[in-house]
Amino acid sequence: MVQDARLYQIGFLALFLLLGAGTRDWSLNPVVVLSAIATCLITQALCGAVFYPSDSLDPETEDPETEDPATETANHANHTGDFWGAIALRCRNPKILSSLPSALVTGLGMSLLLRVDHPLTMALAVIGAIASKFVLRLRGGHVFNPGNFGIVMALLWSGDAWVSPGQWGESGWYGLLFLGAGGLVLQKVGRWDTSAAFLGSYAVLEAVRNLWLGWTWDVWAHRLMSGSLLVFALFMITDPRTIPNSRTGRLIWAGAIALLTFILRNVFFLSTAPFWALFALAPLSLLLDWLLPAARFEWSQSALRLPFSPRLASRQKYVPE
Repeated sequence: MVQDARLYQIGFLALFLLLGAGTRDWSLNPVVVLSAIATCLITQALCGAVFYPSDSLDPETEDPETEDPATETANHANHTGDFWGAIALRCRNPKILSSLPSALVTGLGMSLLLRVDHPLTMALAVIGAIASKFVLRLRGGHVFNPGNFGIVMALLWSGDAWVSPGQWGESGWYGLLFLGAGGLVLQKVGRWDTSAAFLGSYAVLEAVRNLWLGWTWDVWAHRLMSGSLLVFALFMITDPRTIPNSRTGRLIWAGAIALLTFILRNVFFLSTAPFWALFALAPLSLLLDWLLPAARFEWSQSALRLPFSPRLASRQKYVPE
């Protein structure tokens, strides 16, 4: 049984891409998708080589008599001033390989949600997304959801990028597929409460508006069955590394995003309201972690390992609340 939930995300997001291109005629450009995936992986590896410490093993648990050759050599290179040797060894940091599934999730997610006219626009967007994880940090965590950051930057600074909320149409089959796949992933990472709070809060707000205006419930169902909204709620807003660690914090945070999404969509008529709401309220996650401290999420198991990294991978674990 696969323990790393990121592998399920990768499988489902790839399936959604193929399904959308095959049944919804999105006219996806394979060059754009491949450029997004390749750029994500390369940027993650380069940023990891620069920002991850070469001695990433925990010194408190490290046994000097059994130190692995890669770490020992890296420390020697750093101490003796061998610049290129240190760079080469940094590229062998086991944390780089174990972080690549997260980068692949970002690349697939952005390929699913963001549309561009030129592959370079997508490449710049994913570079910004991955780089934000390493540069925009506070209290040891990401400030922004990487995929959301890349999408918002592309919408802000590029004239050929857009998000199409209605690309999945209104078929209930897609909604059931998203709910089933998203439910499986969220059960693995224990963050189903975030999606439930967001969708439940947003559904109540839209229901109140529907009653106020005297509209039929078909309108309400139409606004909630948007495929892009479900993908956002199940696969983007639930990134366990960028949401509050405590359950109470997650419920407050998801409710606030639902409220801002409702305002942006119905007052300012922004069709991409969920993405702007998540971007604007991302720093609130750090404040809630400070006010409501809880165990920080860690991925349960590295999907990929280098031969010299058994001890680092074995220390990664999921700490449930």
